[in-house]
Amino acid sequence: MNEEFLALERELAVFLRRARASSGEMAREVHPDLEPAAYGLLVRLEEAGTQRATGLAAYFGVGKATMSRQLRALEELGLVTRAPDPADGRASLVRLTDEGRSRFRRVRDARRARYVRKLAGWDRAEVAELARLLHQLNGSAES
Repeated sequence: MNEEFLALERELAVFLRRARASSGEMAREVHPDLEPAAYGLLVRLEEAGTQRATGLAAYFGVGKATMSRQLRALEELGLVTRAPDPADGRASLVRLTDEGRSRFRRVRDARRARYVRKLAGWDRAEVAELARLLHQLNGSAES
């Protein structure tokens, strides 16, 4: 196998391990009872706005039952609310509550400040290039 792909695999493994740990920390900062996997739901709802539960399940590649369980937990914590979709009464629309948005943004802003500190020695063009390459990697993983 090519050395560059072995190096990529190694670095991604370290990055993903750290990202999982960080996600757990951020979830606990939003709410002590928030599951690490549910933090990504808050990210998606903040970025994309109100979503159908089925659309969230498809976006994250999980089953409807898993998504329903995670949304129920977020709802019980007061972070999201669900309402029937006026276009299809069988579906529900999920959105962040004001409390959920406020808690999420506080944690997100603190995370961004950590990135700025950690990458302070990087040239802005390098940061932009890393973002571009990660976007390209994520895009190829979706297709």
